[in-house]
Amino acid sequence: MITLKQLRYFLALGRHRHFGRAAEECHVSQPALSVQIQELEAMLGVALVERRRAGIELTPMGMEIEARARRVMTEAADLMDFARARTETLVGTLRLGVIPSIAPYVLPAALPLLQRRYPRLDLRLRETLTRNLVADLIDGHLDVALLSLPMDDPALEALALHDDAFVLAVPAARASATAGLEPGEALAAPDLLLLEEGHCLRDQALAVCGTAGIGARRYGASSLTTVMRMVANGYGSTLLPEIAVPVEVHDSDALALFRLGDPEPRRVLGLTWRRTSPRRADFEALGAVMAEAIGGAVGGNRGRWPVLGLGHAE
Repeated sequence: MITLKQLRYFLALGRHRHFGRAAEECHVSQPALSVQIQELEAMLGVALVERRRAGIELTPMGMEIEARARRVMTEAADLMDFARARTETLVGTLRLGVIPSIAPYVLPAALPLLQRRYPRLDLRLRETLTRNLVADLIDGHLDVALLSLPMDDPALEALALHDDAFVLAVPAARASATAGLEPGEALAAPDLLLLEEGHCLRDQALAVCGTAGIGARRYGASSLTTVMRMVANGYGSTLLPEIAVPVEVHDSDALALFRLGDPEPRRVLGLTWRRTSPRRADFEALGAVMAEAIGGAVGGNRGRWPVLGLGHAE
């Protein structure tokens, strides 16, 4: 009989295309994982893996089995959740994924609230890029994720929590010149700094600036902290999510922040989870705490920055 362990090992191998890395993920030796894959192939009577010098590839049958195995593992995870469901909210283990452009600005306020209100919650966190969180959700490795919406995958359900406006951050020395620009002109600056490819915040910034003719930039950072340090030192400008301002803006003498008029460009922060999950009540309770933490993080900063001048220098 095929086991869930075999399917879990096979899915790890499909993700990594490498026996050693798959074994590391599953916390087993490489020979042990290889034996389980061979036994799975023997039970199914088909070759799932093509071994090559540079690694492995899945056979056409292997790719079909991978898709079916993913559905089986997701159903198994949802079955466990259903069996553990209680009348009490947010009890037991909850695996939460968060993207890097949200985690450091929301979690420090949200985690103490969760601990006080739900002391029996065992929260497990994973911070990574959106594409990884979505894959982990669908594979059943995560229960819920806090990220930027919308989610187009029909297997996922979402709950919007907060509209996070973008502000333009420029070196203080450029504040007067920037105030005299139209928003499109300010966004078309050739030294606009962005996160590296793979971050959804980069894609959102490109979408905001698209009509201004923004192209690929010569620099991409892995964190907003790095980008903001560069802006503060005069190396360029950037789009900054409003929730990040209390953490990333340390020296008001080095930076100037501008709102971008009405309607403001923004992203939608929210939770997403598998549509088949029976834990919607838990996710709604989690969302209420997250929304409260986000509101507290930005509430004291509203009205702090000037509106970007529409062609009238200060």
